[in-house]
Amino acid sequence: MTIDKSFRIAQVDNRIYGSFIEHLGRAVYGGIYEPGHASADQSGFRNDVKELIQELQVPIIRYPGGNFVSGYNWEDGVGPVAERPKRLELAWRTLENNEVGTNEFITWAKEIGSEVMMAVNLGTRGIDAARNLLEYTNHPGGTYWSDLRRSHGYEQPHQVKTWCLGNEMDGPWQIGHKTAEEYGRLALETAKAMRLVDPEIELVACGSSSANMPTFPEWEAVTLDHTYEAVDYISLHQYYGNRANDTANYLALTLDLDHFIHTVKSTCDYIKAKKRSKKTMHLSFDEWNVWYHSNDADKQIEPWSVAPPQLEDVYNFEDALLVGSMLITFLRHADRVKMACLAQLVNVIAPIMTENGGRAWKQTIYYPYLHASRYGRGVSLQPIVDSPVYDSKDFTDVPYLDSAVVYNEAEEEITIFAVNRHLEQSLELTCDVRSFEGFKLVEFIVMEHEDLKAVNTADEEKVKPHHRGQAKLDSGMLTASLAKASWNVIRLKKG
Repeated sequence: MTIDKSFRIAQVDNRIYGSFIEHLGRAVYGGIYEPGHASADQSGFRNDVKELIQELQVPIIRYPGGNFVSGYNWEDGVGPVAERPKRLELAWRTLENNEVGTNEFITWAKEIGSEVMMAVNLGTRGIDAARNLLEYTNHPGGTYWSDLRRSHGYEQPHQVKTWCLGNEMDGPWQIGHKTAEEYGRLALETAKAMRLVDPEIELVACGSSSANMPTFPEWEAVTLDHTYEAVDYISLHQYYGNRANDTANYLALTLDLDHFIHTVKSTCDYIKAKKRSKKTMHLSFDEWNVWYHSNDADKQIEPWSVAPPQLEDVYNFEDALLVGSMLITFLRHADRVKMACLAQLVNVIAPIMTENGGRAWKQTIYYPYLHASRYGRGVSLQPIVDSPVYDSKDFTDVPYLDSAVVYNEAEEEITIFAVNRHLEQSLELTCDVRSFEGFKLVEFIVMEHEDLKAVNTADEEKVKPHHRGQAKLDSGMLTASLAKASWNVIRLKKG
């Protein structure tokens, strides 16, 4: 590997380390919010969970969905809690009691240091509900909706900056599913109305809900043909799983992710050229993760229960390796991927798990997310890499070394993120860092485990990082041994 400070991709937007909370399963009730829990604050939010989230330094959290938002009446979640209606929640077939709504969530997010990426309902609703919600959250006062917020005890506007125009509207499973033409027209008119209320907001249009959709990427082209000048981002969603129990192929799936991002970028640039636009469309990867472990269990959930244990994937070590590689992929596309949301944050396909009335703990995927969020802030550099490769079931020439580099100029730090995909051998890394004169090796974090299927539980944290990695830096040449099937974080600092 060769690293040079002039090989710049782009400044990393810290919001690529965002996450997602939906009114789904135990994400809210029993996750972040559990009145009566020993750690609950006066508002009912769990402090033990809050501390684990704050450790991650999550810059933005998408809310309230997800599929949930396409049937959600936001008015149900504001005002006196005792007067809020209970509703049949059709997306996940549960009962929503609306104890937590817009004001409570935004207040909680501010307390943990996160912005909110708010989604509006373009499934069962549309322009009116979206503009009213924006007026409720962001307008100072003197109007019906802003004064209603003030009467609910929130004198100052919330100033939510980032807004999603619906969720996965290309999906037939979505309540209010639309064709690309229908969605594009509605998204454009909703965007126009919302910008009249608050011209300072950012807007995210719905892209395809996965690269496997039969309408991909025509959906993006048609949608952007309507909305290109009215929105700032288009969304991407992608989940992966190792259903075939083929780890070599599983760890190569980020080649598919890379192709997905390239295709969406190309589609955006085609519309840019078609419209003779000067604006470059950025990407919001606002749902991504591993999701497959809980599929069978979710089929057994009793309908119309409150906060059942839905989508509670128990992540193993190989899942952490793939999550690390997905973060590496986003860093290598920092010029266009400006936001990303690990879906989701607590209990529901999440890095953090809880027991109702009990403990909270870190899943295996918590750690690569933590390391990237902490140390992946600065300028993404393009490493020049010569790595041995392998072939898997679906991919050829898969590099054993998957890597990204971030240069924090203010702190004079370099961080190398690396996954060794080789399941049987270590990789001996030689890295030329001579353009960074006076830098020293300060930390080498490693996650490895003999059992690729090892998991963490409330009782035992089997998979966690250590600092026993072997590396040295001499005369601008870094050498390091990357253990087989491992996640590695190598940090250099000047002085």
